[in-house]
Amino acid sequence: MSVTDPYVRPLAPGVHAFVQPDGGWCLNNAGFVGDAGETLLVDTAATERRARLLREAVLAEGLALPRTIVSTHHHGDHTYGNGVFLPEARIVGHENCRTEQLAAGRQLHLLWPRTDFGDIEVKPPTLTYRERLTLHVGEVEVRVLHPGPAHTTGDSIVHLPEQGVVFTGDLVFHGGTPFLPMGSLAGSLRALDLLRSLDAATVVPGHGRVTDPSAYDATERYLRWVAELAKEGYAQGATPLETARRADLGEFARWRESERLVANLHRAYAELDGLPEGSPLDAAAVFGDMAAMNGGVPVACHA
Repeated sequence: MSVTDPYVRPLAPGVHAFVQPDGGWCLNNAGFVGDAGETLLVDTAATERRARLLREAVLAEGLALPRTIVSTHHHGDHTYGNGVFLPEARIVGHENCRTEQLAAGRQLHLLWPRTDFGDIEVKPPTLTYRERLTLHVGEVEVRVLHPGPAHTTGDSIVHLPEQGVVFTGDLVFHGGTPFLPMGSLAGSLRALDLLRSLDAATVVPGHGRVTDPSAYDATERYLRWVAELAKEGYAQGATPLETARRADLGEFARWRESERLVANLHRAYAELDGLPEGSPLDAAAVFGDMAAMNGGVPVACHA
């Protein structure tokens, strides 16, 4: 097995994480919960091929094909593979996840037109919730919680209280840089407080290796650093790009996708402007500035 191949990490009886190294752009994590009678998926993958690998991984564990998919948010790396599991599975997500996914359409195709995503149709949630939802998969209680605007405005946390496991979606990037332009910096900090309150010992981030609650502390340090950086740059009249270019990344320099700093500063500036959390930003400006931070080269899809 190559170090870049997806692998399955057992977390508890009937609970598994599907981890895709190296966790960079479009290499998300998924998970599955179940037994021979019923299975629930947490997210899918960015390409048809990778979603089929996830399907094979579920079957290899002796589990039933999924009847439920919980989408932690609308981004294509977590949802493009939904169609591989239809029509057998229903898709569950926050009401904003459905709205955002329909509005975004084939978003990854627009960003990375040369990537072979396979046979992809946009399949949004058909069952939505507003604040929280509880599902039962065999003997496993699955709590789905909306933290408010954070990574996006339609995020879901998937918590298995008896197993002490939480799937954070992209509220946490373990070893990677958070990405806030479609959500909220302030809301992301509140989401970390919610995650801590769940007291789950095993943390499955949206990207990167399975970890523990220490990932919340690292993420919080980054977010608070971005907030202070934004305040300084904003007060000086510097653009997000100017502020990002002169920043000392310090402990965060080793994290993947450091170019996301400028995207996060765009969100922080919007909040300093008094715009509501989750207000749409100029995507062309955000991704253009990230390309500038990436040596003038657009960020690459790793899927």
